[in-house]
Amino acid sequence: MKELILNADDFGMTRGVNEGIIRAHREGVLTSATLMACGAALEDAVERAMVNPGLAVGCHLVLVGGRAIAPREEISSLVDQAGVLPETLPGFIARVSVGRIRAEEIEREMRAQIEKIRAACIEITHLDTHKHTHAHPTVMEALGRVAQATGITRVRKPVENFRDSWETSRGDGARLSKQLVAAAAVRAMAPRFDVVSRKYGLHSPDQFLGLATTGQLGPTMLRCMIEALAEGQTEIMLHPGVCDAELRKSGSRLQQQRETELEGLLDAGVRSAIEERGIRLISFREVN
Repeated sequence: MKELILNADDFGMTRGVNEGIIRAHREGVLTSATLMACGAALEDAVERAMVNPGLAVGCHLVLVGGRAIAPREEISSLVDQAGVLPETLPGFIARVSVGRIRAEEIEREMRAQIEKIRAACIEITHLDTHKHTHAHPTVMEALGRVAQATGITRVRKPVENFRDSWETSRGDGARLSKQLVAAAAVRAMAPRFDVVSRKYGLHSPDQFLGLATTGQLGPTMLRCMIEALAEGQTEIMLHPGVCDAELRKSGSRLQQQRETELEGLLDAGVRSAIEERGIRLISFREVN
């Protein structure tokens, strides 16, 4: 059987992103989303989630960009004097790799983000990370310990089959080369990811798609991806939203692309492709 999760990242980033995610769920085929505890529009996202209980809501753990949730003095190796997280992914990875960011402080910040979302009465169904930082072994180990301690058993495995990455993204040239490299880099971490997942009893869908095509899953590309879906459970990662003034000021690299992906999730042809192939739409609540 083919089962499909369509998950929206960045819930809580802006009101326009929240609007797009809820529209994609209520009017389209979106089944899950991950919420940013440090998002500027967190309260708005929580209110929307409460009146849409069919949407499975996880925690989008943020270790790069934005302000930390834990007190600065408890995570001093992770944040600057103002309590701000590392600005770039390469800078974060470099510091983690040489031990300049302490693993216990990563855990502390992750736990603080989870606790903030739970304090808003959201039942967290799964975990993933902003910019896929948990592909790094140190971060994944920290996530595993926090997940076990907080009773969360489902996590995104951001490892995309390189052939699938190429087949669904070729033709867009240099614009996609960076994402293809990122997909290949994350794939190299797969064996360690599996070891840590087993160690902490974590479960993930069988396949993951969307890294190489981040921001580009409009109707045509999303239909192609669905038509080529493998057996088992698959997560497709998306970033739907409305590109408004708040989003443009946010600094997010995904702007108009969020409306492209919203269009894909609302497209009647995408829904038909799912139905015609007997694909069952599920949420992260139903993983394994």
